[in-house]
Amino acid sequence: MARNDGQIVIKKYANRRLYNTGTSTYVTLDDLAVMVKKGEDFTVQDAKSGEDITHSVLTQIIFEQESKTGNTLLPISFLRQLISYYGDQMQMVVPSYLEHSMQAFTEQQSQMREQINKTFGDTPLGKNLQVPMQLIEETTRRNTELFQQAMKMFSPFASAAPQKETRKAEAKDLDELKEQLRALQTKLDKLS
Repeated sequence: MARNDGQIVIKKYANRRLYNTGTSTYVTLDDLAVMVKKGEDFTVQDAKSGEDITHSVLTQIIFEQESKTGNTLLPISFLRQLISYYGDQMQMVVPSYLEHSMQAFTEQQSQMREQINKTFGDTPLGKNLQVPMQLIEETTRRNTELFQQAMKMFSPFASAAPQKETRKAEAKDLDELKEQLRALQTKLDKLS
């Protein structure tokens, strides 16, 4: 009973306590956050009804992490955009888009770390992740802009003129991104 199809089952009781059936111990939201970071797969079930409440518990963990650290991962503008999609025709598209975006982000992050290690090794510059973090922030900002533009294109009420303007803006953004990449490559070449 400890695992359900390879997943650890966490039971949440009426007193809000969480019980890990895999280890037969009570756990906290912080413990579940550590499990997520380790890549452990689990589901959370209401102990009385058996209902899967994983989504709400994971959302609660995000809320706790955001309020504890003071370092927010979810900017206010993103939260506002996300909220605006509830009840909207695009609500069904958003979850899969966000999931794919996070997978791509994770892959890009791994590739960036590998490239930094290859380029700088154990030098002080290689240990200073300021430049890569700026790149990640820029990539995230660009992905958010592209997401907004994609959502506008799916709107059935979008006119041809705004789409033309959107395409021009996308082309301009792409040109700016290319220029930034060239500038970054030039800096990296000078450091080698």
